[in-house]
Amino acid sequence: MSKQVLVERFFETLISGHRFAARGIVEECFAKNHSAEKIVDKLFWPAIEMIHTVYRADQLSMVSHHYATRLLRMLADQMQLRLEQRERRGQSVLLVCGPNEHDELQGQLAADALEADGYDVYFAGGGVANDEIVNQIGELEPHALVMYGSTPQDLPYIRQLIDELREIGTCPDTQIVVGGGVFNRAEGLAEEIGADLWAKTPGELVSAMTAEPERRASADQRTVGRRRRSAKTAAA
Repeated sequence: MSKQVLVERFFETLISGHRFAARGIVEECFAKNHSAEKIVDKLFWPAIEMIHTVYRADQLSMVSHHYATRLLRMLADQMQLRLEQRERRGQSVLLVCGPNEHDELQGQLAADALEADGYDVYFAGGGVANDEIVNQIGELEPHALVMYGSTPQDLPYIRQLIDELREIGTCPDTQIVVGGGVFNRAEGLAEEIGADLWAKTPGELVSAMTAEPERRASADQRTVGRRRRSAKTAAA
């Protein structure tokens, strides 16, 4: 059976709220010796994307959307216990996301993947004000601030947060990472707003942060926010 067919089967069980059948598909994957990491990246993640795409197109009822997101959250909670836990890195990550259920799911999968890879993850979820995020960065001094699974409505606040962190110099060594959500649908957006690193899936996120822990935005990208503020001031 092809991967796409399996994802579509899984999607159908999720939107119908069939908990037993959904768990059965996960067990099928384990029976074929798929790792928990692979199941998250190749089954859970495509299903989340499919649910969101169909829902945004107004082709999925509210009850089906609730069935799917809540069932996936339950499965994600169970899967976290089966992820291989690697040696602790001694590095922390502050992770935030968009405010809705879909974004929280993406954020949770990213948090679980990073924790399993050895990071100490502080997952604040969605709806946290920028000033509180800045305060937490000052307290935790994390290796990375990860904003994962964000909506278009979050973008002005993310831009403002990055600009503020660059301007006031709070924990200048903290890597700013984005991914999922709107960043997967708008190529080049992550780089344009001055993020240091970006990734589409939880697996890619772990790989990117492991491969490029010191990557930082170019000097030109870091001045984008200052140019933007200058333009607003001049217009005023």
